[in-house]
Amino acid sequence: MKPLPRDFYRRDARVVAADLLNKVFVRGARRARIVEVEAYLGALDPASHAYRGPTARNATMFGPAGHLYVYFTYGMHWCANAVCGEEGEGTAVLLRALAPLAGIPQMRMARGGIERMTALCSGPAKLCQAFGIDRAFDGVDLTRESRAKPWIGDDGTPPPPKPGRSSRVGISVAVGHEWRWFVPDDPNVSRAR
Repeated sequence: MKPLPRDFYRRDARVVAADLLNKVFVRGARRARIVEVEAYLGALDPASHAYRGPTARNATMFGPAGHLYVYFTYGMHWCANAVCGEEGEGTAVLLRALAPLAGIPQMRMARGGIERMTALCSGPAKLCQAFGIDRAFDGVDLTRESRAKPWIGDDGTPPPPKPGRSSRVGISVAVGHEWRWFVPDDPNVSRAR
């Protein structure tokens, strides 16, 4: 399995989001299938961190596509995004849930001994905990295979023909957009359906 090329990410975040379903998020021995995502459209999207322009916190969103944007939320959780579009646009796809494939003992240890498979990566903060993702990984190039750093690959599993769609979770503005995609009936999708 090879990393997705940069051109995969250099498209509209909504297109990238749908196409990321069933791709594989990798860090070392840990691998998991992407089963839920949300698109954020920069200056066009009041729910986006990039809506008001670049800051020290969101600078990675305005950089080249195919990099990991990691941010801290609610004073306790990390969230991971894939930067999309053209440089300067500030668009990204939030990784909301993963289905564990390999490295499950490491994920369980990182999640404090959680046993239930569907609880390991069924939310943006949970997946970051399971993969040990924090601010140190902000800006990592997802298009480069690495043993220590995260990347996203394609194992040949296509996106679902009819992905689930809904409005995004946990936002109070731009709530009318169905910019959340998920693999229907996957038990790892977060509870907010």
